[in-house]
Amino acid sequence: VQLQASGGGLVQAGGSLRLSCAASGRTFTGWAMGWFRQAPGKEREFVAAIGWSSGGTYYNGFLKSRFTISRDNAKDTVYLQMTSLKPEDTAVYYCATKSGNPYQSLTDGYDYWGQGTLVTVSS
Repeated sequence: VQLQASGGGLVQAGGSLRLSCAASGRTFTGWAMGWFRQAPGKEREFVAAIGWSSGGTYYNGFLKSRFTISRDNAKDTVYLQMTSLKPEDTAVYYCATKSGNPYQSLTDGYDYWGQGTLVTVSS
């Protein structure tokens, strides 16, 4: 399994950004994809997850109002739309995938990880 995250960059506070994660290497029916982030000096934090087949979603409650996860099954790609970005959203954003449902916020629950994409929000 390979996961390729992209879409990070520099954005001003209040702006928006969409991250993508292209997955390959297996059929993802019945699997889930998650987004995590890790700021400098902090632990990796759960952002959101989605079921590849069901489309069911699961969010970090503190981010749900600003972040939206979606997927395009035909492209095996998952997206993270981020709006009203704040400087504290600055982090490396990782995508990860797991078998089963998307209701998992722990890093140990995910089987494969992408390389991460850096998001920097300037004030």
